[in-house]
Amino acid sequence: MVREDDGQAPLELRPLTARSVVLSTLLGHHPPRLPARALVRVGELFGIAEGTVRVALSRMVAAGDLRQRDGAYGLTARLLDRQARQDESRAPRTVPWSGEWEIALVSGVEPRTAAERTALRQAMAALRLGELREGSWLRPANLDRPRPAVATAQCTWLTGTPDGDPRALAGRLWDLAGWSARARTLLAALDGAAGPADRFTVSAAILRHLLTDPLLPERLLPEDWPGAELRARYDGFEAELSASLRRHVEG
Repeated sequence: MVREDDGQAPLELRPLTARSVVLSTLLGHHPPRLPARALVRVGELFGIAEGTVRVALSRMVAAGDLRQRDGAYGLTARLLDRQARQDESRAPRTVPWSGEWEIALVSGVEPRTAAERTALRQAMAALRLGELREGSWLRPANLDRPRPAVATAQCTWLTGTPDGDPRALAGRLWDLAGWSARARTLLAALDGAAGPADRFTVSAAILRHLLTDPLLPERLLPEDWPGAELRARYDGFEAELSASLRRHVEG
């Protein structure tokens, strides 16, 4: 069982289920497609019965999470996008930062629907922009990634250099202390994980946390920022787990 140090906030880790094992395995596999027998053996590694895994696979196909062909299961487009975001969060494409910020302002006079507002908010989170106020988003211009159509359709994009201390502005846009504290709690939980199931559960939480890393330039980060350490520890765990799964599936 995963334990946390005294005084640390509860992690509230998601329970290990057949669905989470299948999904995490495929999200971490390139290409994200495996035969049913391999996914069944992965489940066995974590004490999940074959029948339970096969029921989960059927339900995930019905829900549109997976597609099945020739006895193998692969991710659908929505989850392929998630895999791409996870890959980017582990190895972000950065560019030298000149001090400029990218700024997105919601434009247009027509009222937006709730669905449009939600889609934009999700896109901005994926682009790792922070919301200064309603309809105003910005971040340091240090990331190299495309902007989705929803972001270009609803916003006017500018670049500029804010007045004042950029570190203070970053602190307004993101809860850097909170992110750092949870990252360290996750590192401690990974150290304290008692077995493969616990390590798998913690590693999945680490990957979700990396998706919320603002990926700021180093000079805007607090001292001892744990982002790089969290990535390195996750990469080490994934290599270890991949080797274990390969032995288990092929053995």
